[in-house]
Amino acid sequence: MSNKFNTYFASLAGKRITVIGLGVSNRPLVRLLLNSGCIVTGCDKTPREKLDDEVLELEQMGCILKTGDDYLENISADLVFRTPGMHPNNPALCALREKGIQITSEMDVFFDLCPCRKIAVTGSDGKTTTTTLIAELLKAAGKKVWLGGNIGTPLLPLCGVMCQDDIAVVELSSFQLMDMTHSPEIAVITNIAPNHLDVHRDMDEYVEAKKAIFRFQKETDRLVINNDNGITSTLRGCGITRTFSRLGKGDVCLCGDVITRDGQQVLPVTDILIPGVHNIENYMAAILAVEGLVDDEKVRQVAKNFGGVEHRIELVRIKDGVRYYNDSIASSPSRTIAGLRSFPEKVILIAGGYDKKIPYDVLGPEICKHVKKLFLGGATGPQIRAAVEACPEDKPEIVDCENFEAAVRAAAAAATEGDVVLMSPASAAFDQFKNFAVRGAFFKKIIKEL
Repeated sequence: MSNKFNTYFASLAGKRITVIGLGVSNRPLVRLLLNSGCIVTGCDKTPREKLDDEVLELEQMGCILKTGDDYLENISADLVFRTPGMHPNNPALCALREKGIQITSEMDVFFDLCPCRKIAVTGSDGKTTTTTLIAELLKAAGKKVWLGGNIGTPLLPLCGVMCQDDIAVVELSSFQLMDMTHSPEIAVITNIAPNHLDVHRDMDEYVEAKKAIFRFQKETDRLVINNDNGITSTLRGCGITRTFSRLGKGDVCLCGDVITRDGQQVLPVTDILIPGVHNIENYMAAILAVEGLVDDEKVRQVAKNFGGVEHRIELVRIKDGVRYYNDSIASSPSRTIAGLRSFPEKVILIAGGYDKKIPYDVLGPEICKHVKKLFLGGATGPQIRAAVEACPEDKPEIVDCENFEAAVRAAAAAATEGDVVLMSPASAAFDQFKNFAVRGAFFKKIIKEL
Protein backbone atom coordinates (compact mmCIF):
# COMPACT_ATOMS: atom_id res chain seq x y z
CA MET A 1 0.00 0.00 0.00
CA SER A 2 1.02 3.60 -0.62
CA ASN A 3 2.74 5.04 2.46
CA LYS A 4 1.25 8.46 1.68
CA PHE A 5 -2.21 6.93 1.55
CA ASN A 6 -1.73 5.17 4.91
CA THR A 7 -0.25 8.26 6.52
CA TYR A 8 -3.09 10.50 5.38
CA PHE A 9 -5.92 8.33 6.64
CA ALA A 10 -4.06 7.51 9.86
CA SER A 11 -3.85 11.26 10.48
CA LEU A 12 -7.66 11.49 10.31
CA ALA A 13 -8.30 8.85 12.99
CA GLY A 14 -10.52 10.23 15.75
CA LYS A 15 -11.34 13.40 13.82
CA ARG A 16 -14.83 14.60 12.93
CA ILE A 17 -15.31 14.28 9.19
CA THR A 18 -18.43 15.44 7.37
CA VAL A 19 -19.19 14.07 3.92
CA ILE A 20 -21.73 16.17 2.02
CA GLY A 21 -23.65 14.09 -0.49
CA LEU A 22 -24.18 10.35 -0.14
CA GLY A 23 -24.32 9.50 -3.83
CA VAL A 24 -22.42 6.65 -5.42
CA SER A 25 -19.03 8.40 -5.52
CA ASN A 26 -18.95 9.30 -1.82
CA ARG A 27 -20.16 6.02 -0.31
CA PRO A 28 -16.82 4.19 -0.61
CA LEU A 29 -15.22 7.30 0.91
CA VAL A 30 -17.52 7.08 3.94
CA ARG A 31 -16.59 3.41 4.41
CA LEU A 32 -12.91 4.23 4.14
CA LEU A 33 -13.19 7.01 6.72
CA LEU A 34 -15.14 4.80 9.13
CA ASN A 35 -12.57 2.01 8.77
CA SER A 36 -9.85 4.57 9.50
CA GLY A 37 -11.39 5.41 12.88
CA CYS A 38 -13.01 8.71 11.92
CA ILE A 39 -16.21 10.11 13.40
CA VAL A 40 -18.20 10.47 10.20
CA THR A 41 -21.36 12.46 9.53
CA GLY A 42 -23.04 11.94 6.17
CA CYS A 43 -25.19 14.85 4.97
CA ASP A 44 -27.69 14.46 2.15
CA LYS A 45 -30.79 16.41 1.11
CA THR A 46 -32.69 13.17 0.42
CA PRO A 47 -35.35 12.64 3.13
CA ARG A 48 -34.62 9.69 5.39
CA GLU A 49 -37.64 7.71 4.17
CA LYS A 50 -36.26 7.82 0.61
CA LEU A 51 -32.72 6.67 1.44
CA ASP A 52 -31.67 3.43 -0.20
CA ASP A 53 -30.38 0.37 1.64
CA GLU A 54 -26.70 1.10 0.95
CA VAL A 55 -26.90 4.45 2.76
CA LEU A 56 -28.69 2.85 5.71
CA GLU A 57 -25.89 0.26 5.84
CA LEU A 58 -23.44 3.13 6.28
CA GLU A 59 -25.45 4.18 9.32
CA GLN A 60 -25.18 0.66 10.73
CA MET A 61 -21.40 0.92 10.27
CA GLY A 62 -21.38 4.03 12.45
CA CYS A 63 -22.01 6.92 10.07
CA ILE A 64 -24.20 9.65 11.60
CA LEU A 65 -26.85 10.55 9.04
CA LYS A 66 -28.14 14.09 8.63
CA THR A 67 -30.79 14.21 5.92
CA GLY A 68 -33.65 16.29 4.59
CA ASP A 69 -34.06 20.02 4.05
CA ASP A 70 -31.82 21.05 6.96
CA TYR A 71 -28.94 18.73 6.04
CA LEU A 72 -26.46 21.64 5.80
CA GLU A 73 -27.37 23.30 9.09
CA ASN A 74 -25.18 23.29 12.21
CA ILE A 75 -22.30 21.34 10.67
CA SER A 76 -19.39 20.94 13.07
CA ALA A 77 -16.32 19.16 11.72
CA ASP A 78 -12.55 19.12 11.43
CA LEU A 79 -12.74 18.39 7.70
CA VAL A 80 -15.55 18.47 5.12
CA PHE A 81 -15.70 16.56 1.83
CA ARG A 82 -17.84 18.40 -0.73
CA THR A 83 -19.98 16.47 -3.18
CA PRO A 84 -19.11 17.36 -6.82
CA GLY A 85 -22.65 18.59 -7.48
CA MET A 86 -22.44 21.33 -4.84
CA HIS A 87 -21.02 24.69 -5.85
CA PRO A 88 -17.86 25.48 -3.80
CA ASN A 89 -19.34 28.90 -3.04
CA ASN A 90 -22.54 27.50 -1.59
CA PRO A 91 -23.39 29.75 1.39
CA ALA A 92 -23.18 26.82 3.80
CA LEU A 93 -19.66 25.97 2.60
CA CYS A 94 -18.60 29.62 2.76
CA ALA A 95 -19.82 29.77 6.35
CA LEU A 96 -17.79 26.68 7.22
CA ARG A 97 -14.64 28.21 5.70
CA GLU A 98 -15.18 31.36 7.75
CA LYS A 99 -15.10 29.13 10.84
CA GLY A 100 -11.71 27.80 9.71
CA ILE A 101 -13.02 24.39 8.63
CA GLN A 102 -11.14 22.87 5.71
CA ILE A 103 -13.23 21.93 2.64
CA THR A 104 -11.91 19.32 0.23
CA SER A 105 -13.23 16.67 -2.16
CA GLU A 106 -12.73 12.99 -2.84
CA MET A 107 -11.11 13.80 -6.19
CA ASP A 108 -8.67 16.42 -4.91
CA VAL A 109 -7.46 14.11 -2.14
CA PHE A 110 -7.10 11.30 -4.70
CA PHE A 111 -4.89 13.49 -6.90
CA ASP A 112 -2.72 14.26 -3.88
CA LEU A 113 -2.36 10.63 -2.74
CA CYS A 114 -2.29 8.75 -6.06
CA PRO A 115 1.15 7.12 -6.46
CA CYS A 116 1.01 6.70 -10.25
CA ARG A 117 0.81 8.83 -13.38
CA LYS A 118 -2.56 10.48 -13.99
CA ILE A 119 -4.21 11.25 -17.32
CA ALA A 120 -7.34 13.37 -16.93
CA VAL A 121 -9.95 14.43 -19.46
CA THR A 122 -12.51 17.22 -19.34
CA GLY A 123 -14.62 19.07 -21.89
CA SER A 124 -18.20 19.91 -22.74
CA ASP A 125 -18.57 16.95 -25.10
CA GLY A 126 -16.74 13.70 -25.77
CA LYS A 127 -14.96 13.36 -22.46
CA THR A 128 -16.39 9.96 -21.52
CA THR A 129 -15.60 8.37 -24.88
CA THR A 130 -12.14 9.97 -24.94
CA THR A 131 -11.41 8.86 -21.37
CA THR A 132 -12.55 5.31 -22.15
CA LEU A 133 -10.53 5.28 -25.39
CA ILE A 134 -7.37 6.33 -23.55
CA ALA A 135 -7.90 3.52 -21.05
CA GLU A 136 -8.46 0.98 -23.84
CA LEU A 137 -5.33 2.09 -25.69
CA LEU A 138 -3.22 1.81 -22.54
CA LYS A 139 -4.63 -1.63 -21.75
CA ALA A 140 -3.81 -2.76 -25.28
CA ALA A 141 -0.23 -1.68 -24.62
CA GLY A 142 -0.11 -3.86 -21.50
CA LYS A 143 -0.48 -1.11 -18.90
CA LYS A 144 -2.31 -1.54 -15.60
CA VAL A 145 -5.09 1.05 -15.82
CA TRP A 146 -7.44 2.49 -13.20
CA LEU A 147 -10.46 4.17 -14.84
CA GLY A 148 -12.72 6.45 -12.83
CA GLY A 149 -13.58 9.96 -11.72
CA ASN A 150 -16.81 11.23 -13.25
CA ILE A 151 -17.30 7.73 -14.71
CA GLY A 152 -16.65 4.27 -13.37
CA THR A 153 -15.40 3.41 -9.92
CA PRO A 154 -14.54 6.03 -7.25
CA LEU A 155 -10.75 6.04 -7.18
CA LEU A 156 -9.69 7.38 -3.78
CA PRO A 157 -10.37 4.13 -1.86
CA LEU A 158 -8.33 2.26 -4.50
CA CYS A 159 -5.23 4.43 -4.63
CA GLY A 160 -3.79 2.59 -1.64
CA VAL A 161 -3.33 -0.52 -3.81
CA MET A 162 -2.10 1.30 -6.91
CA CYS A 163 1.53 0.92 -7.95
CA GLN A 164 3.92 3.54 -9.26
CA ASP A 165 3.98 2.01 -12.77
CA ASP A 166 0.16 1.97 -13.08
CA ILE A 167 -1.78 4.73 -14.84
CA ALA A 168 -4.98 6.36 -13.55
CA VAL A 169 -7.28 7.60 -16.32
CA VAL A 170 -9.80 10.07 -14.92
CA GLU A 171 -12.80 11.91 -16.33
CA LEU A 172 -13.35 15.26 -14.60
CA SER A 173 -16.47 17.42 -14.70
CA SER A 174 -16.42 21.18 -14.24
CA PHE A 175 -17.97 20.64 -10.80
CA GLN A 176 -15.11 18.38 -9.72
CA LEU A 177 -12.51 20.80 -11.09
CA MET A 178 -13.77 24.00 -9.48
CA ASP A 179 -11.74 23.75 -6.29
CA MET A 180 -9.03 21.31 -7.36
CA THR A 181 -5.53 22.10 -6.09
CA HIS A 182 -3.75 19.44 -8.17
CA SER A 183 -3.42 18.71 -11.89
CA PRO A 184 -2.62 15.51 -13.79
CA GLU A 185 0.64 14.90 -15.61
CA ILE A 186 -1.36 14.68 -18.85
CA ALA A 187 -4.49 16.84 -19.21
CA VAL A 188 -6.96 16.72 -22.11
CA ILE A 189 -9.66 19.29 -22.93
CA THR A 190 -11.86 17.94 -25.72
CA ASN A 191 -13.74 21.22 -26.32
CA ILE A 192 -15.65 23.91 -24.42
CA ALA A 193 -19.19 25.03 -25.25
CA PRO A 194 -22.02 26.44 -23.07
CA ASN A 195 -23.13 23.85 -20.52
CA HIS A 196 -24.26 23.57 -16.89
CA LEU A 197 -25.19 27.24 -16.71
CA ASP A 198 -27.93 26.27 -14.27
CA VAL A 199 -25.13 25.68 -11.73
CA HIS A 200 -22.25 27.90 -12.84
CA ARG A 201 -22.62 31.62 -12.27
CA ASP A 202 -21.85 32.36 -15.93
CA MET A 203 -19.87 31.10 -18.90
CA ASP A 204 -16.65 32.66 -17.59
CA GLU A 205 -16.88 30.62 -14.39
CA TYR A 206 -17.51 27.46 -16.42
CA VAL A 207 -14.42 28.08 -18.58
CA GLU A 208 -12.28 28.84 -15.53
CA ALA A 209 -13.39 25.56 -13.98
CA LYS A 210 -12.28 23.64 -17.07
CA LYS A 211 -8.90 25.43 -17.06
CA ALA A 212 -8.23 24.09 -13.57
CA ILE A 213 -7.29 20.76 -15.15
CA PHE A 214 -3.88 22.20 -16.13
CA ARG A 215 -3.52 25.08 -13.66
CA PHE A 216 -1.12 23.17 -11.39
CA GLN A 217 0.86 21.30 -14.03
CA LYS A 218 4.66 21.29 -14.04
CA GLU A 219 6.94 22.23 -16.95
CA THR A 220 7.33 18.58 -17.95
CA ASP A 221 3.57 17.92 -17.96
CA ARG A 222 1.37 17.89 -21.07
CA LEU A 223 -1.85 19.64 -22.07
CA VAL A 224 -3.84 18.35 -25.06
CA ILE A 225 -6.35 20.78 -26.60
CA ASN A 226 -8.76 21.02 -29.52
CA ASN A 227 -7.37 23.61 -31.93
CA ASP A 228 -10.68 23.87 -33.81
CA ASN A 229 -12.63 25.08 -30.78
CA GLY A 230 -12.78 28.84 -30.30
CA ILE A 231 -12.17 28.66 -26.55
CA THR A 232 -9.71 25.80 -26.19
CA SER A 233 -7.55 27.00 -29.12
CA THR A 234 -6.52 30.01 -27.01
CA LEU A 235 -5.32 27.90 -24.08
CA ARG A 236 -1.70 27.07 -23.35
CA GLY A 237 -0.48 24.86 -20.53
CA CYS A 238 2.23 25.37 -17.94
CA GLY A 239 4.35 22.74 -19.71
CA ILE A 240 4.00 21.14 -23.15
CA THR A 241 0.86 21.96 -25.15
CA ARG A 242 -0.13 19.58 -27.96
CA THR A 243 -3.04 20.29 -30.29
CA PHE A 244 -5.41 18.28 -32.47
CA SER A 245 -7.51 19.50 -35.38
CA ARG A 246 -9.84 18.07 -38.00
CA LEU A 247 -9.11 21.20 -40.05
CA GLY A 248 -5.39 20.49 -40.46
CA LYS A 249 -3.97 23.01 -38.00
CA GLY A 250 -2.70 20.89 -35.12
CA ASP A 251 0.02 18.44 -34.09
CA VAL A 252 -2.47 15.65 -34.77
CA CYS A 253 -4.57 16.37 -37.86
CA LEU A 254 -7.07 14.84 -40.21
CA CYS A 255 -5.42 14.71 -43.62
CA GLY A 256 -7.95 13.37 -46.08
CA ASP A 257 -9.16 10.13 -44.53
CA VAL A 258 -6.11 9.57 -42.30
CA ILE A 259 -5.25 10.87 -38.83
CA THR A 260 -1.63 12.01 -38.80
CA ARG A 261 0.71 13.01 -35.98
CA ASP A 262 3.49 15.46 -36.81
CA GLY A 263 2.98 14.61 -40.49
CA GLN A 264 3.19 10.84 -40.01
CA GLN A 265 0.19 8.59 -40.70
CA VAL A 266 -1.31 6.99 -37.59
CA LEU A 267 -4.90 5.87 -38.19
CA PRO A 268 -7.14 5.63 -41.27
CA VAL A 269 -10.60 6.84 -40.26
CA THR A 270 -12.06 3.81 -42.03
CA ASP A 271 -10.56 1.74 -39.20
CA ILE A 272 -12.70 3.57 -36.60
CA LEU A 273 -15.66 1.39 -35.68
CA ILE A 274 -17.75 4.02 -33.85
CA PRO A 275 -19.60 6.51 -36.11
CA GLY A 276 -19.40 10.29 -36.30
CA VAL A 277 -16.81 12.98 -36.98
CA HIS A 278 -16.80 13.81 -33.28
CA ASN A 279 -15.34 10.38 -32.64
CA ILE A 280 -12.52 11.17 -35.05
CA GLU A 281 -11.77 14.10 -32.74
CA ASN A 282 -11.97 11.81 -29.71
CA TYR A 283 -9.37 9.53 -31.30
CA MET A 284 -7.09 12.46 -32.10
CA ALA A 285 -7.25 13.61 -28.48
CA ALA A 286 -6.57 10.09 -27.23
CA ILE A 287 -3.62 9.64 -29.60
CA LEU A 288 -1.95 12.71 -28.11
CA ALA A 289 -2.78 11.66 -24.56
CA VAL A 290 -1.02 8.29 -24.94
CA GLU A 291 1.88 9.67 -26.98
CA GLY A 292 5.03 7.82 -25.95
CA LEU A 293 3.02 5.17 -24.12
CA VAL A 294 1.17 3.31 -26.90
CA ASP A 295 2.50 2.46 -30.37
CA ASP A 296 0.47 3.22 -33.50
CA GLU A 297 -0.25 -0.42 -34.31
CA LYS A 298 -2.06 -0.77 -30.99
CA VAL A 299 -4.06 2.39 -31.80
CA ARG A 300 -5.23 0.84 -35.07
CA GLN A 301 -6.02 -2.43 -33.33
CA VAL A 302 -8.24 -0.73 -30.74
CA ALA A 303 -10.00 1.42 -33.36
CA LYS A 304 -11.11 -1.68 -35.29
CA ASN A 305 -12.59 -3.30 -32.18
CA PHE A 306 -13.80 -0.54 -29.83
CA GLY A 307 -17.61 -0.37 -30.09
CA GLY A 308 -18.17 2.77 -28.06
CA VAL A 309 -19.65 3.59 -24.67
CA GLU A 310 -23.22 2.93 -23.58
CA HIS A 311 -25.71 5.79 -24.12
CA ARG A 312 -23.48 7.43 -26.77
CA ILE A 313 -25.06 6.87 -30.21
CA GLU A 314 -25.63 3.29 -29.09
CA LEU A 315 -27.49 1.09 -31.56
CA VAL A 316 -30.28 -0.42 -29.47
CA ARG A 317 -32.24 -2.41 -32.00
CA ILE A 318 -33.18 -2.84 -35.65
CA LYS A 319 -36.89 -3.62 -35.97
CA ASP A 320 -38.89 -3.70 -39.21
CA GLY A 321 -36.00 -1.99 -40.95
CA VAL A 322 -35.88 0.89 -38.42
CA ARG A 323 -32.65 1.58 -36.51
CA TYR A 324 -33.05 2.92 -32.97
CA TYR A 325 -30.15 4.78 -31.35
CA ASN A 326 -29.70 5.75 -27.70
CA ASP A 327 -27.73 9.00 -27.33
CA SER A 328 -28.95 9.86 -23.84
CA ILE A 329 -25.55 11.34 -22.91
CA ALA A 330 -26.40 14.25 -25.23
CA SER A 331 -27.40 16.72 -22.53
CA SER A 332 -26.44 19.85 -24.49
CA PRO A 333 -27.05 21.20 -28.02
CA SER A 334 -23.45 20.62 -29.09
CA ARG A 335 -23.68 16.92 -28.22
CA THR A 336 -26.92 16.51 -30.15
CA ILE A 337 -25.43 18.36 -33.12
CA ALA A 338 -22.53 15.87 -33.14
CA GLY A 339 -25.03 13.00 -33.02
CA LEU A 340 -27.09 14.39 -35.89
CA ARG A 341 -23.99 14.83 -38.03
CA SER A 342 -23.12 11.15 -37.53
CA PHE A 343 -25.87 10.02 -39.93
CA PRO A 344 -25.91 10.60 -43.69
CA GLU A 345 -29.73 10.49 -43.80
CA LYS A 346 -32.29 12.70 -42.11
CA VAL A 347 -33.41 11.17 -38.81
CA ILE A 348 -36.45 11.09 -36.55
CA LEU A 349 -35.26 12.95 -33.46
CA ILE A 350 -36.52 12.70 -29.86
CA ALA A 351 -35.38 15.73 -27.85
CA GLY A 352 -36.11 17.86 -24.80
CA GLY A 353 -35.67 17.53 -21.04
CA TYR A 354 -34.43 19.44 -18.01
CA ASP A 355 -33.51 23.11 -18.52
CA LYS A 356 -29.84 23.88 -17.74
CA LYS A 357 -30.28 27.53 -18.77
CA ILE A 358 -28.20 27.21 -21.92
CA PRO A 359 -29.06 28.65 -25.36
CA TYR A 360 -30.63 26.47 -28.05
CA ASP A 361 -30.36 28.79 -31.05
CA VAL A 362 -27.42 26.83 -32.54
CA LEU A 363 -29.52 23.67 -32.59
CA GLY A 364 -32.26 25.05 -34.84
CA PRO A 365 -30.35 25.08 -38.16
CA GLU A 366 -28.87 21.64 -37.49
CA ILE A 367 -32.31 20.15 -36.87
CA CYS A 368 -33.60 21.71 -40.09
CA LYS A 369 -30.66 20.17 -41.95
CA HIS A 370 -30.61 16.69 -40.39
CA VAL A 371 -34.13 15.92 -39.04
CA LYS A 372 -37.31 14.99 -40.89
CA LYS A 373 -39.57 14.56 -37.83
CA LEU A 374 -39.00 16.07 -34.39
CA PHE A 375 -40.69 14.79 -31.23
CA LEU A 376 -40.35 17.11 -28.24
CA GLY A 377 -41.02 16.75 -24.52
CA GLY A 378 -39.76 18.21 -21.25
CA ALA A 379 -39.04 21.76 -20.10
CA THR A 380 -36.74 22.57 -23.03
CA GLY A 381 -39.20 21.40 -25.69
CA PRO A 382 -40.57 24.91 -26.31
CA GLN A 383 -37.05 26.35 -26.54
CA ILE A 384 -35.99 23.75 -29.10
CA ARG A 385 -39.19 24.36 -31.07
CA ALA A 386 -38.53 28.13 -31.04
CA ALA A 387 -34.96 27.59 -32.25
CA VAL A 388 -36.23 25.52 -35.19
CA GLU A 389 -39.06 27.88 -36.07
CA ALA A 390 -36.66 30.83 -36.10
CA CYS A 391 -34.74 29.28 -39.01
CA PRO A 392 -35.43 30.36 -42.60
CA GLU A 393 -34.72 26.82 -43.88
CA ASP A 394 -37.34 24.15 -44.52
CA LYS A 395 -38.46 22.80 -41.17
CA PRO A 396 -39.21 19.23 -40.09
CA GLU A 397 -42.60 18.19 -38.78
CA ILE A 398 -42.67 19.00 -35.03
CA VAL A 399 -44.76 17.06 -32.53
CA ASP A 400 -45.08 18.22 -28.90
CA CYS A 401 -45.49 15.32 -26.48
CA GLU A 402 -46.64 15.13 -22.88
CA ASN A 403 -43.47 13.52 -21.57
CA PHE A 404 -40.41 11.49 -22.54
CA GLU A 405 -42.18 8.15 -22.84
CA ALA A 406 -44.91 9.64 -25.01
CA ALA A 407 -42.28 11.16 -27.30
CA VAL A 408 -40.45 7.84 -27.66
CA ARG A 409 -43.61 5.90 -28.45
CA ALA A 410 -44.85 8.53 -30.91
CA ALA A 411 -41.49 8.58 -32.71
CA ALA A 412 -41.46 4.78 -32.96
CA ALA A 413 -44.99 4.76 -34.31
CA ALA A 414 -44.06 7.31 -36.98
CA ALA A 415 -41.00 5.38 -38.19
CA THR A 416 -41.05 3.24 -41.33
CA GLU A 417 -38.54 0.90 -42.95
CA GLY A 418 -35.20 2.61 -43.56
CA ASP A 419 -35.67 5.27 -40.87
CA VAL A 420 -33.26 6.14 -38.06
CA VAL A 421 -34.85 7.04 -34.71
CA LEU A 422 -32.35 8.96 -32.59
CA MET A 423 -32.97 9.79 -28.94
CA SER A 424 -30.56 12.69 -28.43
CA PRO A 425 -32.28 15.11 -26.03
CA ALA A 426 -29.89 18.13 -26.04
CA SER A 427 -30.98 18.46 -22.41
CA ALA A 428 -30.28 16.94 -19.01
CA ALA A 429 -32.51 14.18 -17.65
CA PHE A 430 -33.31 15.57 -14.20
CA ASP A 431 -36.87 16.61 -15.05
CA GLN A 432 -37.99 12.96 -15.20
CA PHE A 433 -34.96 10.77 -14.39
CA LYS A 434 -32.13 10.54 -11.88
CA ASN A 435 -29.53 10.91 -14.63
CA PHE A 436 -28.86 10.34 -18.33
CA ALA A 437 -28.06 6.64 -17.77
CA VAL A 438 -31.47 5.96 -16.23
CA ARG A 439 -33.09 7.83 -19.12
CA GLY A 440 -31.11 5.79 -21.63
CA ALA A 441 -31.99 2.52 -19.92
CA PHE A 442 -35.69 3.46 -19.96
CA PHE A 443 -35.47 4.30 -23.67
CA LYS A 444 -33.85 0.93 -24.40
CA LYS A 445 -36.51 -0.87 -22.40
CA ILE A 446 -39.29 0.76 -24.43
CA ILE A 447 -37.60 0.04 -27.74
CA LYS A 448 -36.83 -3.59 -26.91
CA GLU A 449 -40.49 -4.13 -25.94
CA LEU A 450 -41.88 -2.76 -29.21
